[in-house]
Amino acid sequence: MVNAALGGQLFVGVGGHKLTVVEVDATYVKPVEVDHFLLQPGQTSSVLLKAGQTQGNFYLAARPFIAPNVSTDNTTATAIITYVTASGDPVSSSSSAPLMPSLPAFNDTSDAARFSQSLRSLASPEFPVNVPLQVDRHLFFTVGLGLLPCSSCPFNVTLAAAVNNISFVLPQTALLQAHYFNQSNVFTEDFPTAPQNMIDFTGQPPANPFTVRGTRVTKIPFNSTVQLVLQGTSLIGKENHPIHLHGFNFYVVGQGFGNYNNVTDPPSFNLVDPQERNTIGIPQGGWAAIRFRADNPGVWFMHCHLELHTMLGLDTAIVVDDGSTLDQSLIPPPLDLPPC
Repeated sequence: MVNAALGGQLFVGVGGHKLTVVEVDATYVKPVEVDHFLLQPGQTSSVLLKAGQTQGNFYLAARPFIAPNVSTDNTTATAIITYVTASGDPVSSSSSAPLMPSLPAFNDTSDAARFSQSLRSLASPEFPVNVPLQVDRHLFFTVGLGLLPCSSCPFNVTLAAAVNNISFVLPQTALLQAHYFNQSNVFTEDFPTAPQNMIDFTGQPPANPFTVRGTRVTKIPFNSTVQLVLQGTSLIGKENHPIHLHGFNFYVVGQGFGNYNNVTDPPSFNLVDPQERNTIGIPQGGWAAIRFRADNPGVWFMHCHLELHTMLGLDTAIVVDDGSTLDQSLIPPPLDLPPC
């Protein structure tokens, strides 16, 4: 199952059935039996369902999981699963009312966190875990909403989104093109490794909620190991942010609510069988820590999978340098590649 929504996490369940989650983002996990599961925008899951009930009609239902301070349609979407006999005849009459699953409330943050934290990689000889145990680069990125000055807008401000207080500006020249051909004046490599001011990110909003605009990226040597802590903020309001990193799978070694603490939180990291993903939902008013090896040279976009937040600037990019050999380096673009 794929969550193809533009702006909503979804609780998913099937009436009268347990579901067994066996895969997330194209990587196996230890089987987890659930009444329902959570899908962030852009995430995928494979679930097993045993058709062992006596009744024949059941609702497959999806209900949004949204922050309490966000106003949106919380309608439950449904489809119907119908049992049939070997000859193709329905087991129940068409008038039989489908059974509805019991789904969490649309703002049940604890249920969402409980499911996310229950997932573990197989960590078997056939499917090993290669989570970096030693870290070369430590990054701390805040993600959330803020404001930008706007002389033509009501109250002279407009809504923005930002990573480390920088609202990303998409350049007219492709980032990868500029990197490969060493073009100047397209982006700068001075994206901060941590916020300039370490405040109470999830508590009382600060007096200054303004962000700045820029096209700034993080540059990382080839084959470096990276730990990236993604910290949600409450500058405008606490929200759950599904963050997707192109070019890599990563291991989710830790999650929690409130402000990340670099002294007390790392001892509880799961470095044995953490889930491997390409999209992670940062808990509302919380944080997630991921680790990966930067062994894929190029320019890789990282963004919120809520479409509006991406449009508002909740994006950045990571540039991974070439390695020392040809097979560790970017290949040139084909001669017939259409220009951006």
